Amino acid sequence: MAKFELKLPQMGESVAEATLTTWLKDVGDTIEMDEAVVEVATDKVDSEVPSEVDGVLLEKFFDVDDVIKVGEVIAIIETEGDGGQEVKTEDTVTTETASEEEEAATAIEEDMAAVKDTVQPFATPDFNESERFYSPLVKNIAKEENVSLEELEKIQGSGKDGRVTKDDILSYIENRGKAPAAAKPAPSPSPSGPAPSKPATPVSVNGEDEIIEMSRMGKLIAHHMVESVQTSAHVQSFIEVDVTAIVNWRNKVKRSFQEREGEKLTFTPIFMEAVAKAIKDFPMINISVDGDRIIKRKNINLGMAAALPDGNLIVPVIKNADQLNLVGMAKKVNDLAGRARENKLKPDEIQGGTYTVTNVGTFGSVMGTPIINQPQVGILALGAIRKVPAVIETPEGDLIGIRHKMFLSHSYDHRVVNGALGGQFVKRVSEYLESWDANREI
Repeated sequence: MAKFELKLPQMGESVAEATLTTWLKDVGDTIEMDEAVVEVATDKVDSEVPSEVDGVLLEKFFDVDDVIKVGEVIAIIETEGDGGQEVKTEDTVTTETASEEEEAATAIEEDMAAVKDTVQPFATPDFNESERFYSPLVKNIAKEENVSLEELEKIQGSGKDGRVTKDDILSYIENRGKAPAAAKPAPSPSPSGPAPSKPATPVSVNGEDEIIEMSRMGKLIAHHMVESVQTSAHVQSFIEVDVTAIVNWRNKVKRSFQEREGEKLTFTPIFMEAVAKAIKDFPMINISVDGDRIIKRKNINLGMAAALPDGNLIVPVIKNADQLNLVGMAKKVNDLAGRARENKLKPDEIQGGTYTVTNVGTFGSVMGTPIINQPQVGILALGAIRKVPAVIETPEGDLIGIRHKMFLSHSYDHRVVNGALGGQFVKRVSEYLESWDANREI
């Protein structure tokens, strides 16, 4: 028998950790290679972690809601024969590893012992009553050192998203018996600086109201939306586009396209192609802001906002969109949209976007004012295509006719994209759409 370490794999660019959401297997369960063992969630997407071997789940190292760093061992799987990778258990650990673990344990014990005489024993707190996340290590230190939940809630965390780390709680324990330093007076707000934030207005609830807890994804989306509005100076430009030629062309070729490619030809890849072309013409739309620096992106990676069954949105990314022909673009759009609805996207497929397109017309909206997907500086909303009466210019004079039209709504970050660039970009997109070749082969 051998033992295999199931580790949290790399979850995508810039993702360093994930939260365990569901165990799909229990200790003692038989597991087949590539079978999902556990579900985890990042701030971008939910994913399954599959087993790389056949075997039996021997041991779990994390509980639901624990945060796991990339590369950490999630579980041990026992395999038959010598095919598995040998893990360093109590029986197989090397002297060097054991020495390192003993030193780490001694260091924590010394940190705790240094402040033992500053606390008094009291009832063990119930940390589950808190809405704030605390790691198992922080909880254990708090219990060992009799840190109440009320005290723990007041500790300013230095970890990601304000999480309390081991160093934070040990520092608090070491200093809580000492007199606090005199607080410095708060500086007066500058006339040109941001206004002080107002406390949230309490919401009254009566007996007939229904209280619905936000989902984890809903909370993350809410946080990102507020953060984007606070970060970027949003400005919008709108333009109406005549897409009659595109509608007629698609109606002509969509059946043969599906028979030949086994894929539906929607309007989305046509619009994505036009956006990618316009970005090549105006590369300063394809940027990000890093403090006082502008990062000009080399690749054109188009985010495509897709609706999930629960009503939330996710943004899969079409990498190097300018390098795809229309057939390739259609296949990529259909693939990402389909797997987004089934929650089967890989973490890497929602990373690295440089500009985003969202189709508000799917829900009948004529136009919209979308919020920028940080750290990008622009997002284009596609309105519903409608039949409308319009003036048609001909050599014989102006006529009134029925045309297919839609609105493009471009939101952009006015810190770095001025009105001229923002307007010229969306105008160029419209020009590519209105000059569509009705005889184009596909």
